[in-house]
Amino acid sequence: MTEQIKIASAQSPVGRFPSVNGPQVRRLMRAAADAGACLIHFPEGAVSGYPADPNTADPAALRHQLELITRLAGDLGIWVVVGSDHHLTPPHLPHNSLYVISAQGELVGRYDKRLCSHTEITKHYSPGFEPLVFDIDGFRFGCALCIEINFPEIFLDYRALDVDCVLFSTFSKDPIFEILARAHAAANTSWISVSVPAHHSTTMPAGVIGPHGYRLASCPANGTPAVTTVDLDRCDPALDIALNKARPWRAQARSGTPYRPRRVDDPRSSGHTRF
Repeated sequence: MTEQIKIASAQSPVGRFPSVNGPQVRRLMRAAADAGACLIHFPEGAVSGYPADPNTADPAALRHQLELITRLAGDLGIWVVVGSDHHLTPPHLPHNSLYVISAQGELVGRYDKRLCSHTEITKHYSPGFEPLVFDIDGFRFGCALCIEINFPEIFLDYRALDVDCVLFSTFSKDPIFEILARAHAAANTSWISVSVPAHHSTTMPAGVIGPHGYRLASCPANGTPAVTTVDLDRCDPALDIALNKARPWRAQARSGTPYRPRRVDDPRSSGHTRF
């Protein structure tokens, strides 16, 4: 099993038109590949915009940009996880999705946002219902979108699925998302890659949080498009407690096996109304 891989987190410009967003995504893909990353992770709505304007949405133009991104992924030999609307058959609302494109230039999966906001499900999107995991060189990845950061069950889902790194894409500029992402990383001893639009990076830049809950790398928090790369390294001494002690112990703790044999039969234990 590989003990280390390099991933890139992007903060790309996200506007209203796929024809403008797509070239920006491809430019940052090239930068990540040049830096030796095996995967690059983009924000919510990176290609379609968020939420896409139904009056200007052009599904054919969107698919064209996604096809160009897929082709370039194969040319560069890099995995791409990129946010976009996924159009359904009219009159159904689209999904708010993350496409997973392999380094062979193939679309291998799609994560559809499950826990949408009230505005999203009434005006913009159809919800998804399944988690998504995929593996690269012995590392397992999961996907989450925007307000899903508020729901611990999303991250517990991925912990139960033995995910090493959650790819969290958002369009939000809410600084509380930074605190929540760090908390989920520390509580679940998982890496979390954060990807945001460039113009929202002033409150939470793109980057990677380690399984100990601390930032390992960040893009500039100044509104500029950028990528940052991080080695997900299982042998990093700074992560020894999180990965090799806390993670396996918490799995045992959740199962209850360390505690059941140590249950005591003592009236001073069972009586809860005396000192």
